Amino acid sequence: MIPVSLWQDNMNRLFVSKLVRVVCGGAAALLVFAALCPVKAQVPGAPPGQMGQGIPNQTQLGNSGGGMTDQLVFGTFGHEVMREEDSAYRAFLKERELAKKIKLGNDFLQRYPNSPLAEQVDVGMMNIYRAQQDWKNTYLWADHALALQPDDVDVLTMIGWTIPHVYTPDDADADQELDKAEKYSKHAIEVLAKMPKPPQMSNEDFVAAKTKRSFQAHSALGLVYFRRDDYENSTKELQQATHGNPGQDQTDLFVLGLDLQNLKRYEEAAVQFAACGQMSGTLAEQCRQNASKMKDLADAPKSSN
Repeated sequence: MIPVSLWQDNMNRLFVSKLVRVVCGGAAALLVFAALCPVKAQVPGAPPGQMGQGIPNQTQLGNSGGGMTDQLVFGTFGHEVMREEDSAYRAFLKERELAKKIKLGNDFLQRYPNSPLAEQVDVGMMNIYRAQQDWKNTYLWADHALALQPDDVDVLTMIGWTIPHVYTPDDADADQELDKAEKYSKHAIEVLAKMPKPPQMSNEDFVAAKTKRSFQAHSALGLVYFRRDDYENSTKELQQATHGNPGQDQTDLFVLGLDLQNLKRYEEAAVQFAACGQMSGTLAEQCRQNASKMKDLADAPKSSN
């Protein structure tokens, strides 16, 4: 498994580099990205705007999107399996060399297609390709897993979160991808609401695990609606993703700031950008600049009275 901190650093860098390319390649450099674009910026003080597609592909796993060290799957384990089947599964889990692990996974599914462990092998294959940022195969193996276990909340939240963060509007099926992310995230919230506590988990651990997935699902929906330029619903979802979340995701705060900016709720936008700017990460400096600009816009009507 790739360390979460390395994941986050690499994906934040990619987020910003693509952000510059997408935004700066547009018709105008908008206020929020003025410091990043080497072209004429919007006139300071003019009402800012930022379309939902202005957030380009982000493969960074923020606190809302990754770092899950527990597991909330159910209905898979506890089944009796043959010793040979169990040994093959354990070999797949232990293998660290990716090419060998992929081969072991494919071999297992060919030999034991009806195994109660097949869904977990599908999930393992999904995670291999996700670590390689091979999204086509990531989604393919996620679909395999969900065909066997439609309520696997870990897969639902992970894929629901990933799609809008690595979304490319030029993809032929871009709209369908966002629809899938919305569907998976909403279903995850439904599953979490009625999920029984696994007997091996304490009440405290169970509540904490469900809460993390809930934050992740609302973060995903916030990005889906932002991509659609639906700032009202994006704001509602991201407020649920950030309120009371001990592991704040910098990108959630950044996009929430953009939502509020587009809604001309400048004072609230300044608060979110300021919180984003206080976190370490690639977006920190841009958030601090945005916070200052939003504060100026919020104060402008007061000074004119």
